[in-house]
Amino acid sequence: MNATDTTAEVTALIRRWERAIQAGDVAGILAHHTEDIVMFDVPKPLQSLGLAAYRQTWELFFRYGSPGPDVFVIEDLHVTAGSDVAFATGLLRIGGSPSPVCRLTLGLVKREGRWLITHEHHSAPHALEAEEPRS
Repeated sequence: MNATDTTAEVTALIRRWERAIQAGDVAGILAHHTEDIVMFDVPKPLQSLGLAAYRQTWELFFRYGSPGPDVFVIEDLHVTAGSDVAFATGLLRIGGSPSPVCRLTLGLVKREGRWLITHEHHSAPHALEAEEPRS
């Protein structure tokens, strides 16, 4: 498989994951991840380790928002893929926001011929308070 095909394959997986989120399909969301997923999210906890903890983050997400086409939209998706490792970046519109409010970084691995998300990082920009320079 050439680099263009690999990038297209990873992009397709990410879009399937995005559609599962929009549908509120927790099983579909989890299907694209490794058992040892590491996730850094905007709300607590600081990190989620493993598929069970990852599931809890989505249960919390859907407790505060209803599924729908605008609940989780990835814009400016960029994928870089090798033969068995890939990463992707994008901007997220969440909960119907008209413009992106979060950043997304994904790390993927190819296991037994199948691409899976093994690292997921969501972050939100915030203004830093003016501080005195450190001496």
